[in-house]
Amino acid sequence: MRIKWYGQAAFLLMPETGPRVVTDPYTPENLGYAPMTDPADIVLTSSDDDDAHCRYDLVPGNHTWLNTLDAVRAGATAEVAGLEVRAVEAMEIEDHPLHEPGANAMYRFELDGMQIAHMGDVGNDLNDKQVAFFEGTDILLTLAGGVFTTRLDEVKRLIDAAKPKLVIPMHFRTLTYKPRNLHWIEIFLSYFEEEEDVDFAFGHEVDITKESLPDRTRVLVMDYAR
Repeated sequence: MRIKWYGQAAFLLMPETGPRVVTDPYTPENLGYAPMTDPADIVLTSSDDDDAHCRYDLVPGNHTWLNTLDAVRAGATAEVAGLEVRAVEAMEIEDHPLHEPGANAMYRFELDGMQIAHMGDVGNDLNDKQVAFFEGTDILLTLAGGVFTTRLDEVKRLIDAAKPKLVIPMHFRTLTYKPRNLHWIEIFLSYFEEEEDVDFAFGHEVDITKESLPDRTRVLVMDYAR
């Protein structure tokens, strides 16, 4: 499977077999990241009311969209174009400085035999149900900016509890997207032993197979698409 990071919480996952999936697409002119030009079969969003996470209409292709909050409302599981998506409800940071906080979802699905989980846009500490939701994850697309989202020591608590094999950070400060106080990636990486636990992709696309996943949790830092 090839994974492409557009920026913010938006990824394109291109499996060897199965649908091409985009997660949490953004509004380019608001964040500064490049427009998403790759077609997708399925678009998953953590809500339908946050233009940094829900712009399914800006993704090319004749795709099917699922607001994963609808999966929560349907009993925690929904099927979209043959893909089973599980979700758990979450909340934005209670005291959001930019807009009224709202409900969103964290979600997971399987491609090429790998369980992939996405943290959405959660902003508060995680309860036991939410932590348990991530057990058995192979690839965790994790919030890493701290401000506006869950604090980093709480994210590390989730990682230590769920033990995903690969952690790919997202939603952190970059040279393109740099709101005041949002953390650079170095702050997130300070929670890990860099030489032992961290790899750098040096690009915005990586190829991952189930066989290439590490035996224990490692962090893979990607660049964003230009």
